[in-house]
Amino acid sequence: MGNTHTNLLYHIIFSTKNRERCIKQRFTSDLFKYINGILKKENGVLLNIGGVEDHLHLLISLSPVHSLSDVVKKIKSNSSKWINEKRYLTGKFFWQKGYGAFSVSKSQTDLIIQYIENQENHHKKLTFKEEYLKLLKLHQIDYDEKYLW
Repeated sequence: MGNTHTNLLYHIIFSTKNRERCIKQRFTSDLFKYINGILKKENGVLLNIGGVEDHLHLLISLSPVHSLSDVVKKIKSNSSKWINEKRYLTGKFFWQKGYGAFSVSKSQTDLIIQYIENQENHHKKLTFKEEYLKLLKLHQIDYDEKYLW
């Protein structure tokens, strides 16, 4: 085969430091555009982004020449720096260390897009902690809860 063909889709989740409820609607649109710009520079595609005040969900497509961990690191470090430079918050903004990343098949893309779009309603029923634990179990990812929070 003469070419490389990939469709690398990831559902990424990360929260604010200590899950502080500080991602405010007044700047989420600009934040989402900024994150989209970061992904474009990494030859990635932002398929959807959403969340609530204490965490974000992204559905992205990545080129195989970029590592997922490097791209997430750039998204988190550059966006937190941007939030602080814009002074959207009175204190210093930080993302929580770590993230969740789940591979997504093309056939599940629409379902994940809907899931991300429905975050506000979803979190009327589940906390972030409950949601995250549910996703780890669904994807059969082993974890030690003392290192999650």
